[in-house]
Amino acid sequence: MKRDKIPLLVFLLVYLVLIFTTFSTTCVDARKHHSKKSRSHSKHHKHRNDNGNNARDSENPPAPAPTPLPPYVPYPPKSRIFDVLSFGAKGDGVSDDSKALIAAWEAACRVPCATVEIPSEFKFLIEPITLQGPCMPHLVLQIDGTILAPPEVGSWPKSSWFQWINFKWLHNFTIQGTGTVDGQGSNWWSLSQVHYIQKRSKNIPNMKPTALRFYASYDVTVRNIRIINSPQCHLKFDNSGKVNVTNITISSPESSPNTDGIHLQNTQDVEIQHSNIGCGDDCVSIQTGCSNVHVHHINCGPGHGISLGGLGKEKSVACVSNLVVDNISMQNTLYGVRIKTWQGGIGSVKNVSFSNIQVSDVKVPIMIDQYYCDKHKCKNQTGAVAISGVTYNQIIGTYSVQPIHLACSNNVPCTDVDLIDIQLNPSPKYGSFQQALCWNSYGKSQAPLVPSSIDYCLRRRNGSGMETAKSHENICQ
Repeated sequence: MKRDKIPLLVFLLVYLVLIFTTFSTTCVDARKHHSKKSRSHSKHHKHRNDNGNNARDSENPPAPAPTPLPPYVPYPPKSRIFDVLSFGAKGDGVSDDSKALIAAWEAACRVPCATVEIPSEFKFLIEPITLQGPCMPHLVLQIDGTILAPPEVGSWPKSSWFQWINFKWLHNFTIQGTGTVDGQGSNWWSLSQVHYIQKRSKNIPNMKPTALRFYASYDVTVRNIRIINSPQCHLKFDNSGKVNVTNITISSPESSPNTDGIHLQNTQDVEIQHSNIGCGDDCVSIQTGCSNVHVHHINCGPGHGISLGGLGKEKSVACVSNLVVDNISMQNTLYGVRIKTWQGGIGSVKNVSFSNIQVSDVKVPIMIDQYYCDKHKCKNQTGAVAISGVTYNQIIGTYSVQPIHLACSNNVPCTDVDLIDIQLNPSPKYGSFQQALCWNSYGKSQAPLVPSSIDYCLRRRNGSGMETAKSHENICQ
């Protein structure tokens, strides 16, 4: 009997594998096919899913914690395309289409390989919302039209000043399309507007919303879309992992305050590539808790460059490791590649590589600032986040103020810093240049080095302060 059961078990196992493989292939192929058709799909709205009346009430409060996966819908469903127009959206840029988007999302969330569609040639006004999971695998938000945030600061609820569209508890999720996410943030950038609202409404926090925020999500892809004019940060990943951002455009005026392009915090295994970012703050900002991050083939400017930090604020622990930033082009940015930490912090930044960075009229292309302060004056403190294993290789182009600024802590020096093939010339458009500044930084340099003063920038290791730096690194292990 046992011998008879073995072939049967093997057959069943092979059969299950074939079903799973077929399902996955069909799902991925369907997503690719839909992406190719997205440019012309708006002509066929009347043939889309018309199950909007069966959606759950969008006003139900979200669950306080992740819940089990929704009930499985028999495969294949009648349609895996959930067009917001079929759920009551007007798409005129004036009517509130938030409930229609939530209804389409909740319906699609139950279906494997589903697509929530924001059709082209329409504009959808969306109030601050949370689109949360868990959902069935391979969910796609296809943005081919325009999503608009409320333009007036006073129309935002007090509880929504942290983010506009919040994606929460998602796994295996993609945002893609040819459309635009418009934060309409100009009123937020005007201090008089914000101060007026704060005076009228007490208990409003002193913050501005991020356009798109991901929280506690894994295996997330954002590609091809435009995100413009966010009130504050454009795209944020918080407590997430396995993130891929490809071929997106982020744009806001140089004068728009604190409008970071992409912001990472407590997020690991990230790739940001082949994108254009211009804003009023860091093109890419990497904060504590981030590791295994690769940023490459980015056009940055205007903005403040690519930054690690500020880290260690108010004596907090900061841990950042294993970052690679390469093949970057920067034009007219405040900084190039920068590490900034507050005095008094603890923890470490280690194993960081900046390579093949082209700079044009960048004020300070290379910077380590362990005395970072965003106020008129900050208190002097002895502690600092330890910085070690940082390589600058092939940083080439022109600067408008200072070629290099390495201001390391008096008590916790920067160690194992490599300067290789640094060729930075003063821009012919500017005058009154500053000399390279290097303080308490240890490592080695390798020609060619321009200006030649960079050759004397790094000190040789002598053991002083190294044990303190090592103890800070141990905190992050």
